[in-house]
Amino acid sequence: MDMWFKATKSWHRKFEPRVRVWKLMVETACEEYRCMVGDKVEEAKWKGLGVNDHWQQMKGIMMESAQDICGMTKGPRRHQETWWWNEEVAEAVREKKIKYGKWKKENTKEARMEYKKSRKNAQRGLSLQQRKRNRRNMQMT
Repeated sequence: MDMWFKATKSWHRKFEPRVRVWKLMVETACEEYRCMVGDKVEEAKWKGLGVNDHWQQMKGIMMESAQDICGMTKGPRRHQETWWWNEEVAEAVREKKIKYGKWKKENTKEARMEYKKSRKNAQRGLSLQQRKRNRRNMQMT
């Protein structure tokens, strides 16, 4: 028996604003958050609520306070941070791009060999930085 599957298009996820909870790592923001949550908890009416209602009310208080203190994100991240990018890697990539342009312009074997050497050098620099980072991570754990 033959089966046919129709391929579906993958759509980008729509951006959903998030609360900037990482701002609570700052001591002043954290203290302000604690005070605001404490005040709202004292003002809330807790009697006659079930466990789920109690939890929903507490969650609402915490989320509302976090939004007031920290704010919301405005859009998706534009640039992802790369931990391995440094001056050595940047210089190797810059040199590789220059050699690539020279090779395409001249179209000679020598220029191609120079490009291949600089490409290997860039790859070595990148893998070296990644290995250093992995060693640091392994020592931390």
